[in-house]
Amino acid sequence: MARGEHHRIHAHDRVQRNRLRVAQEAARLMSEHGIRDFHHAKRKAAERLGVLDEQALPRNHEIEQALREHQRLFQADSQPQLLRTRREAAVEAMRFLQRFEPRLVGAVLEGTADSHSAVCLHVFSDDPEAVGIYLREHGVPYETQTRRLRASREEQAEYPVLLFAADNLPFDLTVLPHDALRQAPIDRIDEKPMRRASLASVEIMLAEEDSEQDDFERKLSAALR
Repeated sequence: MARGEHHRIHAHDRVQRNRLRVAQEAARLMSEHGIRDFHHAKRKAAERLGVLDEQALPRNHEIEQALREHQRLFQADSQPQLLRTRREAAVEAMRFLQRFEPRLVGAVLEGTADSHSAVCLHVFSDDPEAVGIYLREHGVPYETQTRRLRASREEQAEYPVLLFAADNLPFDLTVLPHDALRQAPIDRIDEKPMRRASLASVEIMLAEEDSEQDDFERKLSAALR
């Protein structure tokens, strides 16, 4: 093998190793310190590890994969229940907000939610004030922010965000116009339309989890006889 080719392969391997190291460190920071922004976690991880090469920075989907692995290895006893609690809370909130046709999004839907995760919902109204009025009428205090989302690779806009807490869990509602039901915003993780789930879909998801758990317990009981 020519010396130049050997050097090129070695450099490529080093970049790949650093990508993995940065992804794993970013996942640790997100899991242990509650960092929710992939870009921020990636930059902080690279700084901690002294990785300066932009090519060695992982893509968001690589960090999400590392986060799943981190949770499997280090939070197997706690993360599934934290996720379950948030999915059950999502169902209650979606029933409460049913007139706004809510959709579950983010970590609670994707299965990576932990103790730092809010229950994130998209709600739909052509009157941006309507959701806030509804919350106030039902005695739910909230804070407001804005969030920039991309409708396509070229088009983006800011939308109102309402933040509140219920049963010691944080909720995050992004208020979108009604026609946004037809086309989900672009996901920051994989650059594809964001996955969203209706109330019925989340209820089915929980029922399937219950069925799998019952199945597991029956098999375990049979094995112990």
